[in-house]
Amino acid sequence: MKKRAFTLVEIMIVVMIIGILLAVAVPQWVGARERSRERACLSNLKEIANAKDRWAMENRMSGAATPSATDIAPEFLKGSMPVCPSGGTYTIGVVDDEPSCSVHGTPSTLIP
Repeated sequence: MKKRAFTLVEIMIVVMIIGILLAVAVPQWVGARERSRERACLSNLKEIANAKDRWAMENRMSGAATPSATDIAPEFLKGSMPVCPSGGTYTIGVVDDEPSCSVHGTPSTLIP
């Protein structure tokens, strides 16, 4: 009986096809991961902005007032202050201004 085995050429073709697929898929996956982080950051910034507005209304503060994280976190946010998924820090700012992230910027600069 004859033994049937893969030749070196067949194995090299399979490796080449896998390499091409990885060359296409990995950059797409990395981009999707970063877009997901941006969307999570945008959601966190909107949540902070809404909490600032509710804090100002409930405490009868003007638009120039600046809440701290402890002012809005336990009562006006779900639990504690959100954390940026990319490792940035959030700046709350005054009530009339948008909150910002040190990595992604403000909600108006992020994806809609």
